[in-house]
Amino acid sequence: MPPARTATGPGRINLIGDHTDYNRGLALPMAIDLGVTVTFAPDGGDHLSVSSDAFGGGISLPIRVDADAGAIDAIEPSWARLVAAMVATTGTATGGRLEITTTLPTGAGLSSSAALSVALAEVFDGTGTAEEVARHGQQAEHLIGAPIGAMDPLVCAGATAGHALLIDFSTLTSRPVAVPPDLDIVVAESGQRRTVRSSAYAARVAECEAAAALIGPLGLARPSDLTALADPLLERRARHVVTECRRVLAFAVALEAHDFVAAGRLMAESHRSLAGDFEVSTTELDRLVGRLESIPGVFGARMTGAGFGGCVVALSRPGVVDLGRLDHPAWRVHPSDGTVARRALPAPGNEGH
Repeated sequence: MPPARTATGPGRINLIGDHTDYNRGLALPMAIDLGVTVTFAPDGGDHLSVSSDAFGGGISLPIRVDADAGAIDAIEPSWARLVAAMVATTGTATGGRLEITTTLPTGAGLSSSAALSVALAEVFDGTGTAEEVARHGQQAEHLIGAPIGAMDPLVCAGATAGHALLIDFSTLTSRPVAVPPDLDIVVAESGQRRTVRSSAYAARVAECEAAAALIGPLGLARPSDLTALADPLLERRARHVVTECRRVLAFAVALEAHDFVAAGRLMAESHRSLAGDFEVSTTELDRLVGRLESIPGVFGARMTGAGFGGCVVALSRPGVVDLGRLDHPAWRVHPSDGTVARRALPAPGNEGH
């Protein structure tokens, strides 16, 4: 039998640019040094024996899984559905033992599902480009009822250490943007958990699709195009996407110029847009953003991810945020390699050989 294979899919935070990926817009996420590690020991059989430290227990899954949402939705426990969907989309040829461990909190908006999907793609296949790995992950998420865009799996697969990834979702092209080392990136939980599937995420996707049917892809629209939207709800949703894409570009410029004050101001504008025009923030998220922004040396803060709960990201001078004084878990995170970059690294002990 082939030897056991291990891969770690990093989590991600989005510095700016939320709900833009499925609108063919722009975003600036980065992979982080928290993640999901998967070890797969093939045995030539026709079932996977799966265990997860995040959920406890285990399950046996057949490797011949139909890429059918109804069949996958019937799998219990529910946490195993993404594993089954990745088996279906990657077409893994053998069963074996699959062990999943994580340092990422689930339901906190740090893309634990994307981290798992790209790690599974690596142990099942390990040859795809970042775009191909992301496509598998996105298809698997759709199969389990989460209509995500490409951002999360793409950055978890394609990021490089020390950099965020400026992604244009109209072309699926990207370029790395250096994250200055003299900047702290703090991620703090709001204490409000959620899943994409159980939130109003799908409703926001549908609202954006309705607006796009009238003015074209929102990520490519101009502010003047918004006048064609007579429905005030659709106008607000579209305005968020149009203005957010412009903030993403301005934020990348500010980060590269080490203009942290400007970057913080853009984060604040982004959060107001997500809370007001897109209505995906919550009282808990707003309160945490305000608390972080009140700390001297914090340049800006915003919710990160799909919203409806989850985490807040803040930029600050080094060391000014006392993580222990926040009400819920928080971390200083660093821009990390995605799975494709990690694939190219030498095995431990083989550096330079």
